[in-house]
Amino acid sequence: MEEALAVAADVGFPCIIRPSFTMGGTGGGIAYNREEFEEICERGLDLSPTNELLIDESLIGWKEYEMEVVRDKNDNCIIVCSIENFDAMGIHTGDSITVAPAQTLTDKEYQIMRNASMAVLREIGVETGGSNVQFAVNPKNGRLIVIEMNPRVSRSSALASKATGFPIAKVAAKLAVGYTLDELMNDITGGRTPASFEPSIDYVVTKIPRFNFEKFAGANDRLTTQMKSVGEVMAIGRTQQESLQKALRGLEVGATGFDPKVSLDDPEALTKIRRELKDAGAERIWYIADAFRAGLSVDGVFNLTNIDRWFLVQIEELVRLEEKVAEVGINGLDADFLRTLKRKGFADARLAKLAGVREAEIRKLRDQYDLHPVYKRVDTCAAEFATDTAYMYSTYEEECESNPSVDRDKIMVLGGGPNRIGQGIEFDYCCVHASLALREDGYETIMVNCNPETVSTDYDTSDRLYFEPVTLEDVLEIVRIEKPKGVIVQYGGQTPLKLARALEAAGVPVIGTSPDAIDRAEDRERFQHAVDRLKLKQPANATVTAIEQAVEKAKEIGYPLVVRPSYVLGGRAMEIVYDEQDLRRYFQTAVSVSNDAPVLLDRFLDDAIEVDVDAICDGEMVLIGGIMEHIEQAGVHSGDSACSLPAYTLSKEIQDVMREQVQKLAFELQVRGLMNVQFAVKDNEVYLIEVNPRAARTVPFVSKATGVPLAKVAARVMAGKTLAQQGVTKEIIPPYYSVKEVVLPFN
Repeated sequence: MEEALAVAADVGFPCIIRPSFTMGGTGGGIAYNREEFEEICERGLDLSPTNELLIDESLIGWKEYEMEVVRDKNDNCIIVCSIENFDAMGIHTGDSITVAPAQTLTDKEYQIMRNASMAVLREIGVETGGSNVQFAVNPKNGRLIVIEMNPRVSRSSALASKATGFPIAKVAAKLAVGYTLDELMNDITGGRTPASFEPSIDYVVTKIPRFNFEKFAGANDRLTTQMKSVGEVMAIGRTQQESLQKALRGLEVGATGFDPKVSLDDPEALTKIRRELKDAGAERIWYIADAFRAGLSVDGVFNLTNIDRWFLVQIEELVRLEEKVAEVGINGLDADFLRTLKRKGFADARLAKLAGVREAEIRKLRDQYDLHPVYKRVDTCAAEFATDTAYMYSTYEEECESNPSVDRDKIMVLGGGPNRIGQGIEFDYCCVHASLALREDGYETIMVNCNPETVSTDYDTSDRLYFEPVTLEDVLEIVRIEKPKGVIVQYGGQTPLKLARALEAAGVPVIGTSPDAIDRAEDRERFQHAVDRLKLKQPANATVTAIEQAVEKAKEIGYPLVVRPSYVLGGRAMEIVYDEQDLRRYFQTAVSVSNDAPVLLDRFLDDAIEVDVDAICDGEMVLIGGIMEHIEQAGVHSGDSACSLPAYTLSKEIQDVMREQVQKLAFELQVRGLMNVQFAVKDNEVYLIEVNPRAARTVPFVSKATGVPLAKVAARVMAGKTLAQQGVTKEIIPPYYSVKEVVLPFN
C-alpha cells in the first residue's frame, strides 16, 4: 500500500487503478481522491492473483481504439479489424458502444496505430495467434499511447470475428500448430483468398452493450472502468446511422430507435439530460438525442460527453429527420423521403410512432412503393471476389446478394437476441442444436439473430445466417425473400415467442406449438381455464387488472403472495409481498398494470420443494426429459437455484403424479416440441406453478445429464418426425446424480 501511495503522489489524481490478471476490469476503478484510492487499491490487491496493481495517469476524455492483430511464426502480421469506442476513455470497453471499422481516424493516424500494434506483438513475444492492442488518443493534440494488450483471444476478438467474418480463434489454433497465414485459406471466399489477406469492410458494424440494472434496485448504475453489462447486440449497416439504429432496436429494451427518455415540458428536463450526459449510465445514447431535441449544440454535448463530434453530428441529423416526420405525418412520406429514412436505419415502428399511426400502416405504405431491403453478404473482401458463404445483413440499396435457393425445404430458427439475466446462452444452445439436427435431416437451415457472443451467429452453424435484429419488421422481410417451410419460435426464449402471434397473423408458417397454444399457456387467464378443466391443484391465485382489485383479491387468498406480470422471463418484476403496504408499493414501482397487461397473484407456498420438468410432446405421446428437484426452497427463482437430476427426496408416487400432469397439460395445450413445467410439493401434495410451451434454460443441463439431445429431438418433432419414428420414447433415469449450481457475480 505504501508503494501505491508513493506512485499516486507521482501520477496525481484522478488516476486509474487496474489489478493484474483479472478480466472485465474486476477490482479496478477511477480514484478522484486519496480515500477512494486506498479503497480501490485494497480491493484490487485482494482480487489480483499476483497481488499486483497498475496505476496509470487518468486519460478520461481521450478517444479509445482497439486493433485486432494476428501474427504467425514467420512474422507475417495482419490487422483483422480496427475498432473505435464511441464512448471516451473512462468507461470499460465492454460497456462502451463500439464501431468497426474505426470512423474518425485519418489514414496517417491509422497507419501509425497499425505499425505500433505490430511492434507491440513483436516486443511482447506473441509468436503466433491473435492479440488485441488498445490505444488512447488525446483529441486535443493527437498524442497516442498504448493502454493495454491481451496476448490471447478476447471479448473484442469475438466481436471482430463476427464483424469481418474472419474466424480469429480458428486461425489462431492452426497457427499454433505451425501453419503460416499464407498457407491457410479463407473459408468465406471459398479459398479464393489466403488468410494473410487483410479483411476489407464495405459496411459499418455497431455493438451496443445490454445492461440489467433494473434487476438490482440500489446498485450503482454509473459506468466506470469496471465492466457491468451482461450482454451485447451487434448490427451491420451501410452507414453509421443505419447500423446504430438497427442495434438500438435489436437491444430489446423497449426502444425502436432514438425514443425520447424525458418530456421536454418537464422543467427539470435539461438538468436531467446534462447530468446523464456528464455521468454516463446505461441509457446515455438516448439522452444524447434528447439533448439535441432540447436545443443543445454539438459542441455543448461534446463538452459534457467527450464523444467525438463526428458521431454526435450523425445523431443530430437523425433527430432533425425525426422532427420532420412528426411535422409532415404519414401523408408527407412520399417514396423518396421514405427511402431516405429507411436507408438511415429508421424502423417502421419508430416512424409509425412519430407519424402517429400504427406500424402496419407504414408497412402497407412500403408495400405500395415496393420499398424493401436488399441483403448484402459479409465476404471479408468488400465484394472483390464472389462468396458462397451466406452471411448476410439488410440495407436499402439496389442489388440484392441473398440469392435464396428455390428447390430446398427450408426451416428458419429465430435466436434470442442479446444475453441478459434470465435469457442467456442456454437458449442459444437450443437454437444451434435445432440447426444441426435439421441440417442432418436435409433441410436448409436459416438462422436469424443479432448477438455476437453466440455460436448461432457463426457463419458455419447454419446454411444461411441473417445478422439482423429479432423484431417483427426484420423477420417478415427475411421470410418474404426466403419463403421457409416453417419458422421455429420456441428456442430463443421470450424474444421470438413474443412475435409468434404477429408472425402467424402475417401468414408466416410457425411450426411446433401454435401461437394460439403459446398464448393459452402465457396468458394467465386463459391458462387458468385450461387448469380448471384438467382439475389440477394450484396455489390459490387470481388475475387482476387494477390495484384496488388486487388488494381485494389478496385479502381472499391470504399473504404472503407471489406477484408477477404476464409474458415475462427470468422472473422479471416478480416479487414476494408480505402485506398490503408491500403490495401497493409493488404496483406503484414495479409494473404498469392494465387490461392488456394483467398481473397474477399466487399464494406463496412456504417451505415447499420446487421441481422443474422438461418434456417433449409430438401430439401422440409425451417424452419426459428429466425431473429436477431444486435444492433451495420455493421462492428462489429456478435460474438461481441449484438442482439435482434425478430427484433426491421425492417418492416415486409423487414423481408419477407429476409425469401424469405433464402429459395431460401437453395434450390440453397441444404442445409440439419442448415444454417446461414447474411444480411445488408441500405436505405430499403436488401444486402446479406454471407451464412454458418453449425450451427452458434447463434443456442443456438435462441433455448433458441424461445423454438425450432434447433440443435436436424436439426440432425434428416440429419438422414432423414423431418420437416413435426417432426411436426416442423412454425417459432416461441415470444411475448417477447430476447437480447444476449457479454462479453469481455479486462482487
